[in-house]
Amino acid sequence: MPLLSQPTGERRPRAMVIDGAWRALGPGLESLSGPGGAPLTRTVKLILLPLVVRPALHPDLAADFLGPEPTARLDALIRESGARLVATAQWFTLLKRTRRTLGIVAGHPQDLYFQRCFELAAEHGGPGPASGALARAVVEEVADADGGRTVDALKRYLADAEQFDRLERELAVAWSGRTSAPVAGAATAVALAGEVLEACGRAEGPRDSPAYASMVAAGHGGLLGRALWAQMDGFWGRADLPSPLGLTERRLPPRPRVGRGASTATLPAPLDRTLFERLFVVLQSSARREELPTVPELVGREVGRGCAPLGLHDESLRVAVLLGGRLAVGLDPLGIEEPAPDLTSAHRAVNSRWRREASVLRARRMTVSPRPDPDGGALDALAQDLRTPWTAYMRRLWVRLHGRDVRDAALDDAEAAWTVLDGVARSVMMDHRARVRAALRSLSAGSVGPVVAPDLEPAAESRSA
Repeated sequence: MPLLSQPTGERRPRAMVIDGAWRALGPGLESLSGPGGAPLTRTVKLILLPLVVRPALHPDLAADFLGPEPTARLDALIRESGARLVATAQWFTLLKRTRRTLGIVAGHPQDLYFQRCFELAAEHGGPGPASGALARAVVEEVADADGGRTVDALKRYLADAEQFDRLERELAVAWSGRTSAPVAGAATAVALAGEVLEACGRAEGPRDSPAYASMVAAGHGGLLGRALWAQMDGFWGRADLPSPLGLTERRLPPRPRVGRGASTATLPAPLDRTLFERLFVVLQSSARREELPTVPELVGREVGRGCAPLGLHDESLRVAVLLGGRLAVGLDPLGIEEPAPDLTSAHRAVNSRWRREASVLRARRMTVSPRPDPDGGALDALAQDLRTPWTAYMRRLWVRLHGRDVRDAALDDAEAAWTVLDGVARSVMMDHRARVRAALRSLSAGSVGPVVAPDLEPAAESRSA
């Protein structure tokens, strides 16, 4: 099938070109594709871009928008790799089946096996009748490569009753030693956060801000954490918003417990999670677990981290939570609230991006219309989520910052902090778009169920341990 005609000089989004070329390859790619037939996000990130397109060798294919000639070459590269991609999909199906047979649950199969499957396809073509032994060897090799930094290892470590009781005692001592008295300086902290966001949201000019360094040096992130311990209301200058913004569902953040299990489908709010649940997320979402501390060290550090302000050790990451909260309270994807006088350039940039989303435009019509939702309530629930966007934003932001804290990856300046803050906003927006599409597919099929927003990045399957 030839590439769709394109007027001379017209530029097309690279993602659209990849999607069209992928769909043109035909059947056999289901395990690498989403329900609608488009390549999975990880397929693009782990296979198509680094192994097929290779922008490092073809710099003109690295742009987000492509002219006619690069568009034709990108389309040709993907089509020429069609047979290998089909074989990759077959190997992935085989490796997942082998993984289930061996009882391995740690890690995300796409992260672990996508690139290995492409290598197997390049070397062997598709799997044959005698490929089971090779698949088993690959799965076992990948499982051993993480040095025991797995959910299974965490579960075994915490299964020891003496170990479990010792950790509970350490948590109780650390929690009792925290400073939870009411704190002053909230207004100053929020004002400085506004200065940083104003600098970061500018389209041109330096995005760094001396206010960011001042906030880190003064411990303003820790100030927010202690305010939550003291049940300080009105931290953000708005009486209608809870100070935790969804980081806890309790009146006060509870003392962390050790815990014995977790599931991505039922994770509590970040500050309400057990040590097991917090480390479960880290181990599940880490593509390179060999870079993490060992399980005993992970657990030992998490005892102190779980009892620290905002559940984080590093002050720059706590400040990022404060900046994220200042951004979150001004998020208005629907554009139906009275604009606050203290909105920054960062707020305007993120809100503008969200309001261009087709799913948001539909949600806006639904929330301002007096008529009931004709679709049975599924889309109405998603529309209502956009009236309180801070909850999804803050939960996902905390997960990312917690992962950085585990790896001792501080945010050295405002530019680095903004990269994380803006990335989380984009991720939440894309997740909402995917949930709207899932609801529409369910409605068209005549079966409507709950469409839950995860804390983690959208994934192909949920996990439990």
